[in-house]
Amino acid sequence: MELKFLGTSAGIPTKERNVTSLILDLQGTRNALWMFDCGEGTQHQILHSPIKIPKLEKIFITHLHGDHIFGLPGLLCSRSMGGSTDPLTLYGPTGICQFVETTLQLSRSFLTYPLEIIEVQPGQLFDDGEFKVTAYALNHRVECYGYRIEEHDKPGALDAQKLNQDGIPRGPWMQTLKQGGTVTLEDGRTICGQDYLGTPIRGKSLAIFGDTEPTPEALKLAANVDVMVHETTLEDAFAAKANERGHSTTKQAATLARDAKVKHFIATHISGRYDIEDCSRLLAECREIFPNTDLAEDFAVFKVK
Repeated sequence: MELKFLGTSAGIPTKERNVTSLILDLQGTRNALWMFDCGEGTQHQILHSPIKIPKLEKIFITHLHGDHIFGLPGLLCSRSMGGSTDPLTLYGPTGICQFVETTLQLSRSFLTYPLEIIEVQPGQLFDDGEFKVTAYALNHRVECYGYRIEEHDKPGALDAQKLNQDGIPRGPWMQTLKQGGTVTLEDGRTICGQDYLGTPIRGKSLAIFGDTEPTPEALKLAANVDVMVHETTLEDAFAAKANERGHSTTKQAATLARDAKVKHFIATHISGRYDIEDCSRLLAECREIFPNTDLAEDFAVFKVK
């Protein structure tokens, strides 16, 4: 899997950063993309990337502030104008359905594909057998969520040497054995795939936060994940100002990464007051507390390891 940042600015776009949007590319599991937030101008960012809008399978909106949703109606319509007929599921807080339906109605737009809109509540959103996604309520000025994505473990590789030793020939039943299933061979033997599988491959996990000041729910959302994506709107010196507006600082987010025992912290949602040189200082503040921190830039790509 890969994380691809389309926008990393807070509130308004800057010359270097567009407002929030993030893609999770599920490569290696299935040929699909999940988007998290869709600020104004996200389509323009996509034009400068290898991302294909028809591959969008799900969109998760953290909250209804404009820098996180104003690009959504245009994106939905562009997916339609491209002729896509594949279903799309949209998740978001209360009001996301009204926002989308009103925009489409007033603009007399239509979609060529089924769009399911789900207004989320805290708790598990779905488990499709490959991924489980859970929503956690955060503490912002409006209803806001963070999303925990957990990939299920995959079966280990088949032990070819052991199969050969036991005289099990290759055939169409190998796929069933790879999944740990049981097959009956032509010679009458019943073979259980579990007996020939190596150590299971641990699934990856991510925590993708919306805007929030520090909250106890954050520890549950981020606990032991491989990657945590969290806002660092302001530097530590402006902690009171950040928290008053429902945001977090560099050191507050890094402290969460440390306490939640995450493996990799990616900071984003940077205030427009900071230029490129300032951002190196923000990153340094994070790394004082949590060394394995990166500060995302637009079009940055990170492997989920």
